[in-house]
Amino acid sequence: MLRIPIIDSHTEGEPTRVVLASRGGFPDLGAGTVAERARVFRERFDHLRSAIVNEPRGHDAIVGALLLPPANPRAVAAVIFFNNVGLLNACGHGTIGLAATLAHLNQITPGSHLVETPVGEVTIQLSPSGDISIENVPSYRHAHAVPVEFAFEGARHRVTGDIAWGGNWFFLVNNHGQELAIPNIDRLTAYTWSIRRALTHAGITGKDNGEIDHIELFGPPSRADCDSKNFVLCPGKAYDRSPCGTGTSAKMACLHADGKLAPGQEWRQESIIGSRFTGRLRLDSMPGRIIPTISGRAFITAESTLVLDDSDPFKHGIRP
Repeated sequence: MLRIPIIDSHTEGEPTRVVLASRGGFPDLGAGTVAERARVFRERFDHLRSAIVNEPRGHDAIVGALLLPPANPRAVAAVIFFNNVGLLNACGHGTIGLAATLAHLNQITPGSHLVETPVGEVTIQLSPSGDISIENVPSYRHAHAVPVEFAFEGARHRVTGDIAWGGNWFFLVNNHGQELAIPNIDRLTAYTWSIRRALTHAGITGKDNGEIDHIELFGPPSRADCDSKNFVLCPGKAYDRSPCGTGTSAKMACLHADGKLAPGQEWRQESIIGSRFTGRLRLDSMPGRIIPTISGRAFITAESTLVLDDSDPFKHGIRP
């Protein structure tokens, strides 16, 4: 019987499940970089990924965060993010959730702290009030106004979107004709899934053939204190309850490329459920790239231990 200690939180509505690897219950991934340890996780222990976030212990919206010792002595932690279908390159809301968890464990105090991810180092800023900001990896627009045709509800549709990197690859669409509202979530899910499948079929990718596994729709905000509202479809076909940290980073990269967002200027992104991230950017040393900062709130929701009973036919989760 395997026992895996976890702490659950939500960031602006989107859940994060931090796995406390140092407390036992999770195999040793070796002493390499976090990217190398992520590869070991993917190749040898995918059954544990499924056990942690899939039903019956989890659900499609949960993002797992495997908390590991860092390779860089200046970092407070290393983390590998994963969801219901595999590992994630990065996760903005999950990093904010991780920061709240580290504070809950008294492992960090208010101030600036470095965290290692498979795609680079990010900085978390914890305020005395508990508000959290993350400085994300360099983000940029890879392609502008890319057309894609797809079938939806028995008809052919065509949209154009930007391809951008914010820690994950996104296809960002403004002119889609869909209503971004909670009662419309099933339709939005089907619509964005159709776009994603069409991108794959057409061979449309990010840089170096990076898979575009996030689709992001934008529309007018419902909140007076926001600039935009979004709907984000994640790789496992679940929608993001938060405004999506990597997606907001990608959006700000596109806005800056269009001359619509200056360094230091706020971008206030509303999620499909009405929560909010506040974003700002500074210029990266590499032309055409920005360094985004995303601010939001996270709240601890549970401390528990997952139990994997050898006699349980679903001990490794119900896989999609």
